[in-house]
Amino acid sequence: MPPDWNWKLERKFPSDAAPGHEAIAALLTELENAGWATRDVYGIHLALEEALVNAIRHGNKSDLNKQVGLRFYLNDDRLLMEIEDEGAGFDPAKLPDPTDDAFLDRPNGRGVLLIRTFMTRVEYLGRGNLCVMEKTKSLPAK
Repeated sequence: MPPDWNWKLERKFPSDAAPGHEAIAALLTELENAGWATRDVYGIHLALEEALVNAIRHGNKSDLNKQVGLRFYLNDDRLLMEIEDEGAGFDPAKLPDPTDDAFLDRPNGRGVLLIRTFMTRVEYLGRGNLCVMEKTKSLPAK
């Protein structure tokens, strides 16, 4: 582990949400123990759930023969998260705007927007099948 990370978790599993939820729960516990603000933990949880679902459903097409990789790295004031699937990838710039009137009634299509809303930094690397998210710890409320 690089010296600037106090905690890390790396998992690889078939396209099933249960192992991903277990890894996310471990991270959320670590964040709470480290004193991260409730609003940060909530946003991280929501972003990770969206990214996990995207990797399984859209990336790997729920194919249990394909793997999802989760990597979480935490220090005192920063969290780096990576979720990778084995799918064909996508170009996030080509996603329709979910706030456009034509898409407001759709029951899906807001995951990437939610991820970007709650994270400090989001990048899609490779062919678009590696989501890298970073969250900087909020300052304590005064």
